[in-house]
Amino acid sequence: MEAYGGDRVTARVGRRGVVTLPKRLRDRYRIREGDVLTLVDLGGVFLLLPPSRLDYLADEIERELQARGLSLESMLRELRAIREKSRL
Repeated sequence: MEAYGGDRVTARVGRRGVVTLPKRLRDRYRIREGDVLTLVDLGGVFLLLPPSRLDYLADEIERELQARGLSLESMLRELRAIREKSRL
């Protein structure tokens, strides 16, 4: 998996739930008008992925979890716990 460079951007939700991706990200990942992206909800943490990367990312996550002796379920439980703590 590529190293995450820490690029953090914001996007505003417009009418009818439309979200505009910043141009620099569209250019970087060659996302064009009409492309279909996949939105994955991990218990309130959203991943927005071009479909071709979804299987690769899922495989990488599974390998990393297995290497640490964890499961997807344990990761989701931990994410939910973190989210609950942040609401307090």
